[in-house]
Amino acid sequence: MRPDMPADHTTEAERLLRTADQYPEDHEPLLLRAAAHLELAGDRDRAAGLYDTLLASSPDHPHLVKALKAANLWEYGHDAEARAIIDGLRAAAPLDPAPWEIVAETLESHDELEAAHDAFTAALNLLLTPGEDVPYPTHALLIGRHRVRRLLGLAHDDWDGLADQVNRAPVTLDELHDPKRLWALGSDNPAELRAEITRLRAELGSYRSALSRPFPVAVLHWPAAELAELVAAYPPLAAEYPSHEAHLTQLEASLRDLSATGTPNLGIVTATVPSYEAFAASEQSAPTNTTLLPEYATTLAARGRATPWPPARNATCWCASTKPYGACHGAG
Repeated sequence: MRPDMPADHTTEAERLLRTADQYPEDHEPLLLRAAAHLELAGDRDRAAGLYDTLLASSPDHPHLVKALKAANLWEYGHDAEARAIIDGLRAAAPLDPAPWEIVAETLESHDELEAAHDAFTAALNLLLTPGEDVPYPTHALLIGRHRVRRLLGLAHDDWDGLADQVNRAPVTLDELHDPKRLWALGSDNPAELRAEITRLRAELGSYRSALSRPFPVAVLHWPAAELAELVAAYPPLAAEYPSHEAHLTQLEASLRDLSATGTPNLGIVTATVPSYEAFAASEQSAPTNTTLLPEYATTLAARGRATPWPPARNATCWCASTKPYGACHGAG
């Protein structure tokens, strides 16, 4: 059951903290979820303590933790500290869309619209190259920037046009982000009210879609040494992985097929033999059971281990070849 009351959120946070003690390898995503529940319970000071605990332990995603900490601090009166963290994050220029989204939306929610617009724009200039495919995690940046520009009364630009292209709602972004929408809520015109209901349903559908895909649809990547160890230990898996080169080619092909069918939010998770063996043991199954492989990939993605796909063409390829993606598996 989804928690609805502050006490429910506190109970869920306590459960997540106990789980983090049991599974230290997953403590970062578990502590982040616990902190989110504490915020919803109104216990923002304790949530800030969890963010500090994570930052002291060299987390995998320090910029994300700092962004969440800043957003939380601002909500309970520590706006000066929050601003300092945000300034530091913008200077650090992380290559992960999530911290940028949190920073920009935090500024927007506190009516710092110019600063929010600057943050959204800086993120897009850093993360996207015009003419390339738009990775799913950056969709929210494009749409958020469009929303802020409408609030500021700015004319459409190229990024806004791209936002229109990635918008999956049945209502246009110009309608969804119309600053005059609040007027419709007080209207006695049935047509205006029906139009607003349609817009609200479109927004709700977008939120539900995002919530239904909280982590990427991920494909397993076995580094060469790990794959050699896997096949040596479990020879029946050689039929699944005839060679490392074939594995890399199939991985890219699988992701392209998923993308072609309209599946958003794709990613790659890196597998290791010890981790896979532990997963198989937890499922009470043999590692040679090939049905475990996609389940293992999903489990790693749920733990926050996925790297978004596709990378930018000039970014390093996901296969660790050190070549640009466009000159490696992104070619053709």
